[in-house]
Amino acid sequence: MIAFLRGEFTFKSPTIVHMDVHGVGYELQISLHTYSQIQHLEKGMLQTYHQVKEDSQTLYGFFDNAEKEIFTHLISVSGVGAATSRMMLSSMRPDEIARAIVQGNLKQLESIKGIGKKSAERIILELRDKLGKKIPETNISSLINNTLEQDALNALIALGIARPAAEQAIKKVLVLEPNQDKVEDIIKKVLKIL
Repeated sequence: MIAFLRGEFTFKSPTIVHMDVHGVGYELQISLHTYSQIQHLEKGMLQTYHQVKEDSQTLYGFFDNAEKEIFTHLISVSGVGAATSRMMLSSMRPDEIARAIVQGNLKQLESIKGIGKKSAERIILELRDKLGKKIPETNISSLINNTLEQDALNALIALGIARPAAEQAIKKVLVLEPNQDKVEDIIKKVLKIL
């Protein structure tokens, strides 16, 4: 298994990169996310996923471990292949995909080309618990970045609730009821579970 490659980028496009690693040229399939990170670099390191099929071998490259981890989770879902996973990572950042899955945000996942309602539901069903457990508590604040959630967090802190407890409670409320549209409702639900 090839875990990563470090070398010179000899060719870059939004979907493919060629890397020269000590005289050996590797072709890697990449997402737009990775391309945006490496487009101005002459050399660097990419995390890799080596897919071996009966009739082909494909090497996928990722700018960081977070993107690679989301990719491997996505391809584990029945009916979601490497091409679909790469399309998802080209449409959204890895943290946005994780947040959409953990929060059960069907509409956001359905907005990605090639993802219909059933695929989005299957992705959420199969990955919500896995990703919810893998996101460390210290990174929960990165999940709370939209205005409603941030306003609710600020209000709870102003009420004297410790930030970690408030963040955890907001996350729990949004997992159970992802389509909240009022700060007051989020705060009320959080106060009930604290």
